[in-house]
Amino acid sequence: MSTTRWGLLGAGWISRRAIAPAMHTASGATLDVVGARDVHRAMALSPRRSATSSYEEVVTDPDIDAIYVALSNDGHLPWTIAALEQGKTVLCEKPLGRDAIEARRMREAADAHGGLLVEATWNLWHPRTARAAALLACSTIGPLTAMSGAFVFDGVDPDNYRLDPARGGGALLDVGCYPLTAAAWSTGATSISLDAVECVRSDRGVDITTDAHLRLGDIPVHIRGSFAETPFQSLMLQGGEGVIEFTGNDAYTSWLQSSSLRVLDRDGERVEHFAPVDPYRRMIEQVSAAARGDDAWLPSPSWSLVVADAMDAILARGR
Repeated sequence: MSTTRWGLLGAGWISRRAIAPAMHTASGATLDVVGARDVHRAMALSPRRSATSSYEEVVTDPDIDAIYVALSNDGHLPWTIAALEQGKTVLCEKPLGRDAIEARRMREAADAHGGLLVEATWNLWHPRTARAAALLACSTIGPLTAMSGAFVFDGVDPDNYRLDPARGGGALLDVGCYPLTAAAWSTGATSISLDAVECVRSDRGVDITTDAHLRLGDIPVHIRGSFAETPFQSLMLQGGEGVIEFTGNDAYTSWLQSSSLRVLDRDGERVEHFAPVDPYRRMIEQVSAAARGDDAWLPSPSWSLVVADAMDAILARGR
């Protein structure tokens, strides 16, 4: 098997906790170079070749095949486009852009340069998510009639970029995009209409809590994201003949732990269990394979645009 050589931009918490370890253990991938503002933090991620304080040095490295953009939201657009212009495959942290304009500019850059751009909504590579999508596709619960999801937690450091409007802060972009992505893949719709939106904003203007009722196509969707509530995650897919529910408090963040799925369908009610898995590693392996031109599962590019359009509409109504 040939190997996809990765450059990683950013050495923050998610890179240290999940991304770098996944790259070090993934089949068909190596973490070759890390770029971070603090070169010592870059070195601590143990890249195979080098660490640097220059993002440009990473994206222009001729011996790098793929770039993981693990920067705050304001860094997604410039460094994704810079990497695509160098002919790299790009795996970019969610949300793809701070708004739909940015998301489309990135997709257009990928098309213009013949590159591969993937949004790193990592829970999509979890076997539980794949199983839910397969059950929905085979109509085991009948046609989808409604979807609801929430991702909330309590407390963000005052200096964190998530509270900075200039850097793409806000609960909807940070955690609300997870249930919105679930709405995108479960409905398969591209049209969006809003029914009701409630936003609680900080004194700096970012949304601390957003609750939205909308429709994707003809399917009613309810999503909630918050930085100011007791930690809770949920995802439920309601069909004409049953329901699929992500049980536990980890609908979007099951990582190296067992998980389960409650299914009520024509055959009755059951709980399906899933062994601990690292979805980050699976994501890296699949994108690495795709970068080499091998068979791989990747999310539909349209999902990112649907989510971006929905977030724009929700936040505009929430003002």
